[in-house]
Amino acid sequence: MATSHFGRLAALFALGAAWATGVAAQEQPRRTRIALGPQLVPRYPGSDEVVVRPFIDFSRARGDAPFRFEAADESSGFPVFSTNGFSLGPAVGFEGSRRTREVPGVPKVGFTVEAGGFVQYQFTAPVRARVELRQGLGGHKGLIGMAGIDYVARDRDEWLFAIGPRVTYSGGKYQRAYFGVPEQSVASSGLPAFRPSGGIHAIGANASYLMQLSPRWGIYAYGKYDRLVNDAGDSPVVARYGSRDQWSGGLALTYTIFGRRKDQ
Repeated sequence: MATSHFGRLAALFALGAAWATGVAAQEQPRRTRIALGPQLVPRYPGSDEVVVRPFIDFSRARGDAPFRFEAADESSGFPVFSTNGFSLGPAVGFEGSRRTREVPGVPKVGFTVEAGGFVQYQFTAPVRARVELRQGLGGHKGLIGMAGIDYVARDRDEWLFAIGPRVTYSGGKYQRAYFGVPEQSVASSGLPAFRPSGGIHAIGANASYLMQLSPRWGIYAYGKYDRLVNDAGDSPVVARYGSRDQWSGGLALTYTIFGRRKDQ
């Protein structure tokens, strides 16, 4: 009997929430902001070369609420649960391939899709903390994650500046894929055997800036620096073919689409 009563209450609550959401949707149309431009990123983790890749961002807000802050270096995702400043949801990232000719004699690493999740907390002050963990599907096949804190200063959507530290950590499979030298590759590569273990492999910082130029058009820029540490920093692959210093940055134009009320 208790279960049936609870089910009816839950159904009534769901209907009420759906009705309230529908009313809100009519009263507060959505705004969509799309950012598109180029970015320079390391050719592969540990590389001393950069390549141009697309810099894409997509944000939505309802009514007059400002767009939710998203750091340029975080994975794609969206919150599926939020309460009292906490939120969590899926996170998806991508890592380009490392070809054999870029590190001769060492196994190549294929293109990787990284799937996982994030947890973040928005403090009362303009500070946000975020932790991600993703599993490589194909390619490096390892775990990769990031922890960061951002101080965010903004005037609603007129301008936004954010800056904060980053710590990148990874499992043994990830580090051996990019920073390791297997025993069987010593002769062909001319590098000493090296088998890194998991742990923190980079420490750095990220900064981003957004500014509206008009109600629809704006600019979005970011810069990031990482320093490879521990086994990654000691890798013979990095010493001969790469760099401990990892730089990236991007510049994009933003365009805001204003929705219409559903009752119009």
